[in-house]
Amino acid sequence: MSNMNNTSVSQRSAQNGSLPFWKNQHTRRVIGDVVSHIFLAIMAVIWLLPIVWVVLESFNKNTAPYQETFFPREYTLDNYIQLFTERDVMNFPRMFMNTLIVAIFVCLISLFFVLAVAFCMSRLRFRGRRTFMNIALILGMFPSIMAVIAIYFILKAFGLTSGALVLVALIVVYSAGSGAGFYVMKGYMDTIPKSLDEAAYLDGCTTWQVFTMIIIPICKPMIVYQAIVGFLAPWLDFVMAKVIARTQDNFTVALGLWQMLQKEYINQWYARFAAGAVCVSIPIAILFIIMQRYYEESMSGSVKG
Repeated sequence: MSNMNNTSVSQRSAQNGSLPFWKNQHTRRVIGDVVSHIFLAIMAVIWLLPIVWVVLESFNKNTAPYQETFFPREYTLDNYIQLFTERDVMNFPRMFMNTLIVAIFVCLISLFFVLAVAFCMSRLRFRGRRTFMNIALILGMFPSIMAVIAIYFILKAFGLTSGALVLVALIVVYSAGSGAGFYVMKGYMDTIPKSLDEAAYLDGCTTWQVFTMIIIPICKPMIVYQAIVGFLAPWLDFVMAKVIARTQDNFTVALGLWQMLQKEYINQWYARFAAGAVCVSIPIAILFIIMQRYYEESMSGSVKG
């Protein structure tokens, strides 16, 4: 019996060996793996090359935008030093602080708005709830840039387009409509069993206590995700800041980097633009590194309590 089995195995092996390579399953799998890895390696190089170039360019001793080589030949730290010390032409540290202040306040305010609206839509039942959700969904389909001019004239009517109040205007604009983006948070809250709410109500808890003591702790992974989104919105935005902030005293880092590439500044500020781009990416990288674990939990949609 064993001889017969050995014979059949050898026959199958011989048959597989005699097949053309495009019909051999093992060979096709190996070729597919090799092609996949080559493709992923090429995509990784394409994705990493601009990042590597910006980092190296930030240390370039030659500040001119047009050079003979792709990568710099001489390196220096002067671009970073001048970026934060020479404030006569462009005050980058102030732009950085303006953006940081706006991003922190928007993150906190928008997080509260989204949590409150999502809780009302998920756990409460009232007249007009379905209509409000449909209206918010329809309005979310339109790009916010359509309302830029109207928003500017409204802010101008309230006197928020000049002086230090420009930062207040940016905070109001970025955080005012954040409550309409409640759908992701609502979907997460819908996965939380309502029996927890009912048990809390039976124990004498109020709606506010259910919200703060039960829903918010369970939603911690999604809260981290929403905090990241709320922080990145003002940190990376250009269009709204360009319309509202009219002077360099109120510029954000996006406007500052854009200003460095204008024709009157580009020859002296091109390398410092790369240094500023690296500095802008550092808070984002730190935020993602610290909150990566919670971010992954929020994306998996798990519920822990």
